[in-house]
Amino acid sequence: MSTPNESLIDVAGPVRGGEELDIARIDAYLKSQIGGLQGTPEVTQFPGGASNLTYRLRYPNRDLILRRPPFGHKAKSAHDMSREAKVMSKLKPVYPWVPDVLAYYQHAGQEPAVMDSDFYVMDRLVGIIPRQNLPKELNFTPEHTRKLCLNVIDKLVELHKVDPAVAGLADLGKGEGYVKRQIEGWSQRYSAAKTDDVSDFESVMSWLAAKMPEREVAHCIIHNDFRFDNVVLNPTNPFEVIGVLDWEMATIGDPLMDLGNSLAYWVQADDDEFFKMTRRQPTNAPGMLTRQEVIDYYGERTGWSVASFDFYAIYGLFRLAVIVQQIYRRYKDGHARNPQFATFGPLVNYLDQRCQKLIAQSKL
Repeated sequence: MSTPNESLIDVAGPVRGGEELDIARIDAYLKSQIGGLQGTPEVTQFPGGASNLTYRLRYPNRDLILRRPPFGHKAKSAHDMSREAKVMSKLKPVYPWVPDVLAYYQHAGQEPAVMDSDFYVMDRLVGIIPRQNLPKELNFTPEHTRKLCLNVIDKLVELHKVDPAVAGLADLGKGEGYVKRQIEGWSQRYSAAKTDDVSDFESVMSWLAAKMPEREVAHCIIHNDFRFDNVVLNPTNPFEVIGVLDWEMATIGDPLMDLGNSLAYWVQADDDEFFKMTRRQPTNAPGMLTRQEVIDYYGERTGWSVASFDFYAIYGLFRLAVIVQQIYRRYKDGHARNPQFATFGPLVNYLDQRCQKLIAQSKL
């Protein structure tokens, strides 16, 4: 394995049309909140942006990240920047892989406005973000890949072991009944987003409602979008996780639901060709743990029983299907134009078939 070069560090690109910032106002505001900033920042934007938008503000003496909601979307419950900034700020002392939040701007009631929405600014973590494939320049052997995989899973385990009260986040969730709320909520969202050309998921929703565990294994802080492309690796030691990103969906809930969400994206080397086409992270690389190995390792590290994990695996796939269908519905209704979304209907139907297969194999 060779030492990675600068080309492997995640970088931003030009700001997309229609998503520009009033940098003069932002610069003035940040200099009133963060001491020592010099000059005017160079502004670039990270790819993606289906959810909150992410910009790099590169000052001559400091490198910052700004996060804001999508333009035109004002539903605070879906893009609550205050909540995300609060979670990160309170987690940082007890879970050091959270970036430092340096400033939070609340749009309501402030005139003249710095921006048309709330936003927050944090220190940029300089490192490698593992996306669809591990960079070839790392020259990872299967043993290296396995070591990285275990280190990433350990960060999820460590998050689930954080005491919400110690972090000052005991009020983040709604308490008992998390699993029931999730099954009911995602079922309602699917019904609301269904189009005529996709599966009805009735049997899957009925199975999940009938097989909910009698007791939740724990109530802890969960990330709700924990994937390889939401971690940052040390560029000089790429086995080391130096950051965990995207905390907008964090809450208090059942940790096995969190693991089920993560494994819905975990495409392994022996999966069928259709599922392989959905892969967004390097979980198929030689040396990566299989989904079952992840489940077993997680159970060993936490001490929580994973004997009934079929429920959580099927829930994760169903939740993913709802997210995909919501995007597909917006595309069908003409509110989203990305031509790739045209393929999301077949993906929803595939996820239904995958759930049905797991249900048929389950002993629950």
